[in-house]
Amino acid sequence: MSASRTPGFRRMSKTHKFSIAGVAAVGASALAFSLVPGNAVAGTETQAAPASEVAWSTTVDTAKATALQTSIAEQNAFTAAQAKAAAQAKAAAQAKAQAAANAKAAAKAQAAAKAQAAAQAKAKAVAAAKAEAAAKKRAAEQAASRAAARKPVYANNLDGWIREALDIMKKHNIPGTYHGIHKNVMRESSGNPRAINNWDINAVNGVPSKGLLQVIKPTFDAYHVPGTAKDQYDPVANIVAACNYAADRYGTIDNVNSAY
Repeated sequence: MSASRTPGFRRMSKTHKFSIAGVAAVGASALAFSLVPGNAVAGTETQAAPASEVAWSTTVDTAKATALQTSIAEQNAFTAAQAKAAAQAKAAAQAKAQAAANAKAAAKAQAAAKAQAAAQAKAKAVAAAKAEAAAKKRAAEQAASRAAARKPVYANNLDGWIREALDIMKKHNIPGTYHGIHKNVMRESSGNPRAINNWDINAVNGVPSKGLLQVIKPTFDAYHVPGTAKDQYDPVANIVAACNYAADRYGTIDNVNSAY
């Protein structure tokens, strides 16, 4: 039975069908075909939409699909860019934190090294000071030992007293000779270091002459030489003080031949 041809309508050709199938296969969207006003009579063949309408609908749907794909691609690109930026920010923060930790560790290590160096320097200085003190002590002991070895041993008699007094007088630039001292000692005390004069004017005045060279206390005190005993009866101190007085008054003990 052949279909009747209604004015204004025409049957879809194979070309139209292939075009629609092709658009559906692309998957851009479901194609909606709008029919001209009026429903098909039951039992009759459906009339196809005009080709111009099909072409327009296909173009619109393709544009929509393209726009949708473009939007999705842009959204995906934006999301990827955000994720990348977040990852970069996180990596930068981690790098910054690591750098700060490294700097802190380096500063701590530097401070520890500095403290250790200071402690070592202090210990070295203390050790050097101790070594220097020990060296000075040894040097002083050695010098004292050498001096003691060089120091003459004087006899504990008139000869030894005069010789020791002469060595002290030499150090203090006090003139006098062994003979000059000996002759005056023998005249004044006969060599007795404990001799005392209790009858002359000095004794009357309360300052008796004492010792080997019969020196009164005021004279002994005034002409006492440092390093000797502060005792009129000490034989060496008595000789040195008397010779110091004689040098001041007579030029030297050698010039004294009587009471002085």
